[in-house]
Amino acid sequence: MADIDARLKQRLGRITFRAWRRGFREADLVLGPFVDQVGPSLDESELDSLEALLAEDDDHRIYAWITGTEPTPAVHDTPVMIKVRTFMRDHVAAAVAEGAG
Repeated sequence: MADIDARLKQRLGRITFRAWRRGFREADLVLGPFVDQVGPSLDESELDSLEALLAEDDDHRIYAWITGTEPTPAVHDTPVMIKVRTFMRDHVAAAVAEGAG
């Protein structure tokens, strides 16, 4: 069990690094906090989907998929994308309520 926990912690560390360092600030500000707050609760399949999303090179398109301004390719139209969109909606609403917007 400890081995599984160590592997999961290492995997989440890599995912967190990639989520916070996208190169496009808006994507960083959604994906980074999402991974920090929701990442530990994701199952293996969801982590696979998240890693596939983070493997995409075009951060502007990823952000457009999250915001719904561009259609999401079927490969990324997953339960994780729904969670990211919900997180963004809630996260942005909370930030605006606190005066960040």
